[in-house]
Amino acid sequence: MAGAQVISGKALIGEELELRAVDIVTDRGIITRIEENSGAPGVWICPALFNAHTHLGDTVAMDCGARGDLTTLVTPPDGLKHRFLRATSAENLVQAMRASMQGMIGRGVAGCADFREGGSDGVAAFRKASEGLSFRACIFGRDGGETDGDGLGISSVRDITDAERQVDAARKAGKRIAFHAGERDADDVDEALAFDPDLIVHATHATRRQIRECADRGIPVAVCPRSNWTLGVAGSAEHPPLNLMRELGCTLMLGTDNVMFVTPDMFSEMAFVSVVYKLDPAEILRAAVRGSALGGLPFFIREGAPANLVTIDPALSALKYSSDPVASLVKRAASVGFGNNVFNL
Repeated sequence: MAGAQVISGKALIGEELELRAVDIVTDRGIITRIEENSGAPGVWICPALFNAHTHLGDTVAMDCGARGDLTTLVTPPDGLKHRFLRATSAENLVQAMRASMQGMIGRGVAGCADFREGGSDGVAAFRKASEGLSFRACIFGRDGGETDGDGLGISSVRDITDAERQVDAARKAGKRIAFHAGERDADDVDEALAFDPDLIVHATHATRRQIRECADRGIPVAVCPRSNWTLGVAGSAEHPPLNLMRELGCTLMLGTDNVMFVTPDMFSEMAFVSVVYKLDPAEILRAAVRGSALGGLPFFIREGAPANLVTIDPALSALKYSSDPVASLVKRAASVGFGNNVFNL
């Protein structure tokens, strides 16, 4: 891990994303001081992003031309993605996941929360794929993989018959619990909430009451709008109900879901959310960083936080004309080059 260093520029400080000209002093991968510097260069310094929901194993089935609904494509145990995974060698699976991780790192993403199929072997493959990379993962395993991973990731309560046993075992082992819920309809949300999960994924069709319950109980929701639209479970700004989630005070996190259908590029995800859902850019950027709390300390830039920073030099593109760096990062950074990202995990 790198020793003491200073990174200077216009940084988005804290969860408020306050733009300030500063020197960020780091030591052994931790931000130790943030000092004002009116003469700092014009480089933008953004907290690293965190992809709050992925299935990186699906890289092996990328753009395979699949057609169908959720059941035929992604529902265990015999959805198309599961058949691809069973037919893939362990070596190719590791290489494919590593390639997606490297792609994310190059686009400012320092970690993800992955739903990992394949039991213990699947979790081991993920860990092998990430060896030597500056990449923080929260692995939600299944089929026994929850024992070796960081938590239990359940596809949906409608897909399994022993959710209570699995959740109880995972809780006793001190593991986190995450449920897909509300992706197809609202019918599986209440049952998922009954297990008091640490994370709900999708909530695409969750009702106002269900969303309020998530907010009141502090259960984060990881939304994946591009995937929802690609899979045909969303087709308007009402699904997922991002504005209602924000209105009711949900802890909103942003993810990209299946690499089979959607590239795990968080800047593209943010731009899509901005266009379709019209959320405030700062809200969108916070959602793209906030998932980092699933894997440890959040990436927001503050003293004592890990030094996980993304740099973009606006002078190298039309971004130099931006009047609002936060808005431009959210809406336009998917098409620009990045500087030297600093990830100390």
